Amino acid sequence: QVQLVQSGGGLVQPGGSLRLSCVVSGRSFEDFAMGWFRQAPGKEREYVGGINWYGTKTDYGDFVKGRFTISRDNAKNTVALQMNSLRPEDTATYYCAESRTGWTSRASDDYAAWGQGTQVSVSS
Repeated sequence: QVQLVQSGGGLVQPGGSLRLSCVVSGRSFEDFAMGWFRQAPGKEREYVGGINWYGTKTDYGDFVKGRFTISRDNAKNTVALQMNSLRPEDTATYYCAESRTGWTSRASDDYAAWGQGTQVSVSS
């Protein structure tokens, strides 16, 4: 059974940085793309970005505008989301997710397993 365990997150001031990590166990991590989503209270789940199975291609939601970077280490079964220049509107619960394929997708239905979520709060 695949399991995704997230770490990181917390409270940061506007303009600050945070790094989220997600460790995957129970399946061949290197065969599947990974994605990050977020959900703010009262809003729909939103695609943050994704990385393909080998780590050679990334894709980001339109709102990211170069502020976030997704990386993966297949030797450690880990995917990370580095967030810089954070804004109050980035406040949300962030989720990592494992794709059903090796390629990224913006559709949450294309992801088979999810992390537990981690809160990111951006406030002065």
